[in-house]
Amino acid sequence: MKRHNAAIELDTVRFSFGQAEMLFNLQLGAGETGVIVGPSGSGKSTLLNLIAGFETPQSGRIRIGNADISNEPPANRPVTMVFQENNLFAHLDVRSNIGLGRSPSLKLSNTDQAAIQTAIDRVELTGKEHRKPAELSGGERQRVAIARALVRDKPVLLLDEAFASLGPALRQQMLDLIRDLQRETGITILMVTHTPEDALRFNSTLLFLANGEIKAQGDAAMMLSSSGPQAIRDYMGTTGHKLL
Repeated sequence: MKRHNAAIELDTVRFSFGQAEMLFNLQLGAGETGVIVGPSGSGKSTLLNLIAGFETPQSGRIRIGNADISNEPPANRPVTMVFQENNLFAHLDVRSNIGLGRSPSLKLSNTDQAAIQTAIDRVELTGKEHRKPAELSGGERQRVAIARALVRDKPVLLLDEAFASLGPALRQQMLDLIRDLQRETGITILMVTHTPEDALRFNSTLLFLANGEIKAQGDAAMMLSSSGPQAIRDYMGTTGHKLL
């Protein structure tokens, strides 16, 4: 896998969904990890969808690296997104589901095949290449989705509650896998989680969203400490108590 170097910038990006008005300003440096937390309906998934191109801003600018991608279709953006629902095709086996990350037509070169096998080994699905999604556990299906993201080899990885359905041990294992991948390739990661402590598995920036805006951001360890913002302590229900 090649090394990447792509910062993310959202400059006065406006979006409305029904009565909800959202305004996003964000700068995340190349190779950094941003962890997004906040109450339901605050705009967490919308923020990722705007970067991925699944939603269109009413105004403002979205940049990845040196490129303005505000008007680019999703397929042209240097982004891979992994959802909580792993979006696997039931009729395809593990190897083919991962192969879609290299070629939607599954016309795969020897180089593609090698990258797919490396990803399979990396997420510990070796020997299960020919199983269909129905034959896998929930955790295994999510590993297939992660492997598909690995073979795409894009400079930005977006994770939308990607590990929410996993048990604590497997979730930590997947977070460590993503962290190791980042160290090797320099990818920039932006992830949504309902488990703020996930941020501590990375050297990360924590972003707190409420009412369609980033209300606070900073070093995760500081933000989750007893001296962190009041809004985060209120959100976590730890006001008046030591957080971490």
